[in-house]
Amino acid sequence: MDGQLVHFELPAKDAGRAMGFWKSLFGWKFQDWSGPVEYHMLAGNEPGGAIYPSDESDVGPVIYFGTSDIDASIARARELGGSADDKQPIPGVGWFARCTDTEGNEFSLFESDESVPAPGEG
Repeated sequence: MDGQLVHFELPAKDAGRAMGFWKSLFGWKFQDWSGPVEYHMLAGNEPGGAIYPSDESDVGPVIYFGTSDIDASIARARELGGSADDKQPIPGVGWFARCTDTEGNEFSLFESDESVPAPGEG
């Protein structure tokens, strides 16, 4: 559904410490993603979520809103006075684009598409 919260990310200076905090607070379980970067996804939770190690510049949650047409949503966000990066692939999962609304709030768009190839493929 367009506009539905589908995923969130929590950047962490210490991913292990952060996972321990959230496990203790809510009983969350994590599984490691088998991608090219360290990324710990919530297991069995809706919406989906993850913790990833970050530097000092990444602070606060990143939220992802679903869209059925990421290209149209990127264009519309720009038309409305916000900003939107070009879409980026998540191989075997879909596409995402980082955006900012007219008030400076950062968010991301996500379109599911399991056919997205890994870099160097297709």
